[in-house]
Amino acid sequence: MENLDVFMAQIGPMAPVGIGVVVFLVFILWLRAERRRAKAASRISDLSEIAEKLMATQNELGGRLQQTQTGLNERLDGLNKRLGDSFAEQTEKTGETLKDLHSRLAVIDRAQQKITDLSQQVVGLQDILSNKQARGAFGEIQLQDIVVGALPPSAYDFQVTLGNGSRVDCLLKLPNPPGSIALDAKFPLESYRALRNAADDAEKVQASRAFSADVIRHVKAISEKYVIPGETAESALMFLPSEAVYAELHANFGNVIEESYRRRVWIVSPTTLMATLNTVRAVLKDARMREQAGVIQTEVLTLLDDVERLDKRVGRLNQHFDQTAEDIRQIRISTDKVIKRAERIDEIQLGEETPAADLAAGDLPPPAQSLENN
Repeated sequence: MENLDVFMAQIGPMAPVGIGVVVFLVFILWLRAERRRAKAASRISDLSEIAEKLMATQNELGGRLQQTQTGLNERLDGLNKRLGDSFAEQTEKTGETLKDLHSRLAVIDRAQQKITDLSQQVVGLQDILSNKQARGAFGEIQLQDIVVGALPPSAYDFQVTLGNGSRVDCLLKLPNPPGSIALDAKFPLESYRALRNAADDAEKVQASRAFSADVIRHVKAISEKYVIPGETAESALMFLPSEAVYAELHANFGNVIEESYRRRVWIVSPTTLMATLNTVRAVLKDARMREQAGVIQTEVLTLLDDVERLDKRVGRLNQHFDQTAEDIRQIRISTDKVIKRAERIDEIQLGEETPAADLAAGDLPPPAQSLENN
């Protein structure tokens, strides 16, 4: 108030005008303040609505968050269960795989042991083949195994001494023709190895000549020792225990094959020998069938003689039957006559009152004829 009085004293005579101005200014200020309060109230109302909406949204978001959390927990539980089942299944499969792997490793160990044993056997075989006498024994044993497995015991003999004093490894006993066939094992391994190990063309040519000469020498020896006219067949067999040597011979040494043909010595390998022995078995079977056919033919001829004798005896027996039937017919005729005469006698009535003259008059039947006439 003191400030107002001071103010009024200062404005003096201009007081009414100043008061009006002041009042107007105060009114303006109050109007602005009211407007500000109205705007503030409106903003507060808007803020309240926004706050309510925010609360509703927060509640809604809380519900959705709860649902999402529940679904997420369920999914996590399902995922954990699937992961647990998958882990158990994978563990089981891993266990089975490990067992299978263990079994396979055991098989591999056994195979490795077999390979080791086989390598030792190969080394032993190389030692055998490096010795000439042992190599010959190896060929003879292989030859015996093939022959024994393909033919019956009666079709062969081993280590047979022929008429010229030569001893053949095997003699195939076939009927004539062709006769017994000599089968001898030869193994030119040293010259074959020299041929395979030749370093240049010069060594290869020299080794080829040595290999060819070695095989031809064996062919000549078999042809001269084991082909004996009148005792063996006109040809013989030379057995090579190696398919590789046989293939090399037929692939690159045609002159040697032609020489063996000329000397009638057939070179065979284990495979071709088996095929040849199958042919020999067929020949033996055919010969046995021919022998049996001759025996059967002889028996059939003898049987025909027996049938002819039987037919004659049946004919004589039939004559006896015919005579017996005729005798029986004659006996029946005589029997019928006797029966008729007996009936006639039975019809005659003999009594005390019958006169003798009646009897003499012909009541009796005529005298019976002798049965000998009938």
